[in-house]
Amino acid sequence: MTFPKLLPFIAATLVCGSCFVVEARQPQTAVKKPETAAQPVQPKWKLFRAPDGRFTVLMPGTPNKETQTQKTQIGEIDLNIFFAQPPKQQVAYVVVYNEFPHSYGTLTNPQTILDQAQAMVLKTTKSNLIRQRNIRSSNGHPGKEIEFINPGGKITRSRMYVAQGRLYQVMAITTKKQQQTLNKTITGYLNSFQVVLK
Repeated sequence: MTFPKLLPFIAATLVCGSCFVVEARQPQTAVKKPETAAQPVQPKWKLFRAPDGRFTVLMPGTPNKETQTQKTQIGEIDLNIFFAQPPKQQVAYVVVYNEFPHSYGTLTNPQTILDQAQAMVLKTTKSNLIRQRNIRSSNGHPGKEIEFINPGGKITRSRMYVAQGRLYQVMAITTKKQQQTLNKTITGYLNSFQVVLK
């Protein structure tokens, strides 16, 4: 299953804890060989700035963008999804954000929003929580980092932040086998996410 086929599932859950199935091999970082048609092109990480300028993150190339509208108990919510799957690798990098209706965003405790988002993703994906911790963005917005594994063995590391009426979710989804190999890269990706204040 490829990422675009998962978009309706993401929209239904409001948070991404996907069941990625990607076939690939781990990139080799030793000696660079001249590229040929038979060799996969390695992605070049670069700073991506959201079209509205409200967040930045390092991505392996230019991410794809999708928008989904989801009906919820608090009204219609637009999910803005940015994702990159490096060719021939067993990992996907995803940023999702949604705006809250003004009354909900201003009256609801941010920790409640984060706890509800965590509960929803674990329930919807039937995943087991590996670890969790409360965090803050570099400019002080409340957040939560969770790591969980789904029944298919895919591991997701996710950082969620509530900032200026939005819920941001920054995720790296990979196989259990590749998780340790990619651990430093995934940590660097998650650390690179910055909320840009209006």
